[in-house]
Amino acid sequence: MKAVVRFTAAALRRRARPLGRLAGWSAAEALPALLAGQLTARALDDGFLAGRPEVGLAWLGGLAGAVVIGAIGTGRAYARLGDVVEPFRDELADRVVSGALHRSTAAGARPDTAAVARLTHQVEIIRDTFAGLVMVVRGFLFTAGAALLGLFSLTPVVAGVVAVPLAAGLILFAAALPAMVDRQRSYVRADERLGETASAALTGHRDVVACGAQEVVADQVGRQVDRQAAAERALARMAALRSLSLAVGGWLPLAVLLLTAPWLVRRGLTAGAVLGALVYVATGLQPALHALVQGVAGGGLRFAVTLDRILSSTALPPPPGGVSPPRAVAAQADPARARLRGVTFRYGPQARPVLDDFDLTLSDGTHLAVVGPSGAGKSTLAALLAGLLQPQAGTVRLGGVPVDGDPAVLAGHRVLIPQEAYVFTGTLLDNLRYLCPDADEHRVAAAVERLGLGPLAYRLGGLAATLEPGALSAGERQLVAAVRAYLSPAPLAILDEATCHLDPTAEATVELAFAARPGCLVVVAHRISSALRARQVLILADGRPMLGRHEELLARSATYRELVGHWRGEPATAQPARPLPLGG
Repeated sequence: MKAVVRFTAAALRRRARPLGRLAGWSAAEALPALLAGQLTARALDDGFLAGRPEVGLAWLGGLAGAVVIGAIGTGRAYARLGDVVEPFRDELADRVVSGALHRSTAAGARPDTAAVARLTHQVEIIRDTFAGLVMVVRGFLFTAGAALLGLFSLTPVVAGVVAVPLAAGLILFAAALPAMVDRQRSYVRADERLGETASAALTGHRDVVACGAQEVVADQVGRQVDRQAAAERALARMAALRSLSLAVGGWLPLAVLLLTAPWLVRRGLTAGAVLGALVYVATGLQPALHALVQGVAGGGLRFAVTLDRILSSTALPPPPGGVSPPRAVAAQADPARARLRGVTFRYGPQARPVLDDFDLTLSDGTHLAVVGPSGAGKSTLAALLAGLLQPQAGTVRLGGVPVDGDPAVLAGHRVLIPQEAYVFTGTLLDNLRYLCPDADEHRVAAAVERLGLGPLAYRLGGLAATLEPGALSAGERQLVAAVRAYLSPAPLAILDEATCHLDPTAEATVELAFAARPGCLVVVAHRISSALRARQVLILADGRPMLGRHEELLARSATYRELVGHWRGEPATAQPARPLPLGG
C-alpha cells in the first residue's frame, strides 16, 4: 500500500501544472455548491416570505446562473483530465514494458508472457480507476469545501454542528481503508486460486478419473470454494462498514440539523437560513461524501490492488549474484576475441550436459562454422558466447571480459543475429543504425551494397523510406538485421542461422562480407556451403565436439560425413573418426 501511495504521489507531483488548471475549473464547477444555500435563504427570507416573489425569483435566477457556470466548469474539468491521466498511464506502460524486457532478457530467464495482460488489461484498469479517483477526490474537496464555506457564511453555529459528524464519518472511512484494501486483495487472490484449481481439475478430469482421485480433487476444489466464499463475506463486511461511515458523515448531519432546527429558530435563525443550511447539507455535503466513499471503496480499491500488483511484478530484477548494480569488470590481457574454458552447460540438474568441459578459443580472423544435428547444442553455444546463457561450470570471456559482467560492456564485444530477425517500424536508416547510431549515410550505403540489400532499399525508396515489418518477407528482414549487425562496432559476430531464409547466393554474400569484416565470425550453419566457406568447422554431436577444416572432418568424423551427405543428398562413406583437440 505504501508503494502505491508513493508512486501515485510522485506522479501527481510531476503533473503540478495540469493539476492547477484542473483545480481552476473545479473551483468554477463548485460555484453552485458555494452559493446554493445563501441564495435559497435570500430568496425565501427577502422574497417569498416577505411577499415579494419577484425578489425571490431574482435570487433563484442568480442560482441558475451559478449552475450554468458550474456546468461549464464541469465540462472544462473533464477536458483537462486527460492531461493528468494519460501521462500517468504512459509512465505505467513504460514501467511494464521495461520490467518485462529486463526480466525476459536476463540470463536464463523465460519470456514474461504475463506482461501482455498487464499492459493490455491491468494498465487500462488503473488508467480508468485513476481518472475516476481524481474526479471523485477533486469533486469532494471542492464541493464539500464550498458547501462548508457557504454554510459558515450563512450561520457559523450550524457549520460547526455539521462539520463534527462529517469529520467523524471521514475518519471512520479512512481508518477502514487499509482493511478494505487487504480484504479486496484477499478476495482477488482467492478467486484466482479457485479458478486455477478448478481449471486444472477440469482439464485433467480424465486422469483424475483414471487414478480414482475424484474425492481428493473434489476436496481440493471445495477448500478453494470455501476460501473464496470466506473472502467474499469478509469483503461484504467491509461494505457494511463503508455504509456506516456514509451514514455518520452524510445522514447524521442532516438529522442533527432537523432536530436542532426549533432551537436554532428560537436563537434567531430565520426560516430561510434553516432551509439554506439544509440545502448545503442535502445537495452539497451529502452527495459529495457519497461519491467519495463509493468511488474510493469501489474504483479506488481496484486501483490500489491492481497498481500494487503491477509495481511488485514490474520491479527491475537485481543483476545475477546480488543486488548491486552491474559494474564494469576490468578486462584481462587476452589477445583472443572469445575464450571458453572448462564450460559445462545443461538445461536441468538431471539433464545430460549439452557441453561438458568444453574449450574453445576465437581470435581475430577466425571464421568458424558450427554444425551438427538438431538438438546438438549449436544455438546453445551461440547463446553462451553471446552471454545469454551462463554455464554451470567454467568461464566464458570476450576480449578478456566475463560474459556475466556489465551488459553494456558485453554489447561492445559481440553482436548476435538470431534466426528470427527483429525489424521495427521506422526508417530503413534508423533500423540499420540501431547498433551504431554514429554511422554516416555513406558508410551505411556501402554496407547496404556490400551485403546485397541494395535492391530492397531501392524498391522501398531509399534509406529514408519507412519500413513496415509486416510488409517484408522473412529473408528481407534477415538482410536488414545482417546489415545492422555488420555496422555494429562489436568485433565478434555470431550468426545463429541468421541467413536461413535467404537463397544460397545471398547467404554467401552476407557470410563473405562478415568474414572480411575486422574481428571474427561464428556461423551456426544452415547449409553445407557455410562450412565450405569457413576456415574452421566445429561439429557438435553426441557430446564429442570436433574442430578442424572441412577436409579434415570429412576424414575423421562419421557424423560430419553423414551431415555432408544429407546436405548434398549423397550417401556417406564409412571412415574411421577420431576427435580433434579444441582451443588454442
